[in-house]
Amino acid sequence: MALREAVLAALLEGEASGYDLAKRFDAGVANFWSATPQQLYRELERLEGEGLLSARVVRQERRPDKRLFTVTEAGREVLRSFSHQPSRPTAIRDDLLVKLQAADETGLDAVITALEQRMELCRAKLERYDRLAERMRGGLDEERYLREAERVGPYLTLQRGRSHEQENLRWGAATLAVLERRRAEPR
Repeated sequence: MALREAVLAALLEGEASGYDLAKRFDAGVANFWSATPQQLYRELERLEGEGLLSARVVRQERRPDKRLFTVTEAGREVLRSFSHQPSRPTAIRDDLLVKLQAADETGLDAVITALEQRMELCRAKLERYDRLAERMRGGLDEERYLREAERVGPYLTLQRGRSHEQENLRWGAATLAVLERRRAEPR
């Protein structure tokens, strides 16, 4: 998947400035695609240049003017085409796993600390995702929301992010137990 499709999909939620898009990415897209604000701004310019986005300038008093972007019909066509392409499984690229791979050589203490820190981040993400899901549902129970919401894609991707973090916690707890046993009972 390319950043351009992720940006186009995020803008389906409605018109947004680069700043708004960065917040949208952080809140709802970061569970499956990450990008820095600088990458997003560059991508917005590129997509506008390709005719996949249109922009309008909003004049502001006491602040610089801002540009609001929307997906054009050409951008929607790119997303339709993208949705028909076969999806490939993603590869895991995680520095914690590299540290774990070398743990027997480099020492368990640092890896245990890194794993505990990662698990705390996972818990914080789960809490954030839960709050976001509540806001998205707007007081509706999940079944009703999924039946009646105008768009369910953002909610379903959020749920995937939740299950990913839950699995990270399950794996982390099991891995932590193994590492702590090995640390307590040196070979």
